[in-house]
Amino acid sequence: MSEAYKSIKSGLEQAIAHAKNEPIHAVVHDFGPMDVKSIRRKVGMTQNEFASSFGISLGTLRHWERGDRKPRGPARVLLSVLDSDPESVLNALKS
Repeated sequence: MSEAYKSIKSGLEQAIAHAKNEPIHAVVHDFGPMDVKSIRRKVGMTQNEFASSFGISLGTLRHWERGDRKPRGPARVLLSVLDSDPESVLNALKS
């Protein structure tokens, strides 16, 4: 068997075990709630400014702030970094 096959097989076996609530060796991340409105206010931007600056549609931003939807993937990472170090992110945008 190739290394790729072994890796895929192992991943599938871990996913099945996780689905059955069996102990696994993988790290499972549980992300808590995110206060997008608070993050936006921390950087001192209006909804329009924030959405435009970070390439987020205004509608999506509003859904996040109301809690109708949750940011996922790269958007969640960006918001986390922005929350923890807003100056670095804002300075990177100026470059």
